Amino acid sequence: MTLKEQYQKEIAPKLQENLGLKNKHLIPQIEKVSINVGFGRQAKEKEFVANVEKTLSKISGQKSVFTKAKKSISSFKIREGMVIGAKVTLRGKRMYDFVEKLIKITFPRVRDFRGISEKTVDNQGNLTVGIKEVSSFVEIKEEDNMLTHGLEISISTNAKNREQGLELFKLLGFPFKK
Repeated sequence: MTLKEQYQKEIAPKLQENLGLKNKHLIPQIEKVSINVGFGRQAKEKEFVANVEKTLSKISGQKSVFTKAKKSISSFKIREGMVIGAKVTLRGKRMYDFVEKLIKITFPRVRDFRGISEKTVDNQGNLTVGIKEVSSFVEIKEEDNMLTHGLEISISTNAKNREQGLELFKLLGFPFKK
């Protein structure tokens, strides 16, 4: 059973009961998943930028979009319009597939992983997790990825508050610290 089917058949009714919601449209659900990488000091290295773009495409299953600097900052040697990162936004089937892969495969493969802190869920019920090495993803092979980098995954929900978002993530199977 896929994560989306599991959400519709098991998780949504449990959420409605646990949160005491009368209307099924008020049940919190995932709206989108954003994956982003900031280039930092390697922004001018074309090989690094190409590697990040290829890695994001492999992980997410769709092409990444480059983010550009909105204004110049001389102390960071950044000019307006300069490419400073890459991002991918997932919705629909790809989003559910990615979240399922993240929970069941990627988190257990992360080195020295002891669970996600509950503090990563913000007041709007969204979860943001940083991963230091992309090698924990199954699609990335050690031989291909010579330039290591981290990434940030933000999972946005339509939860009204932190408690609803936390309950949603717990029922989805996210491994939180005890």
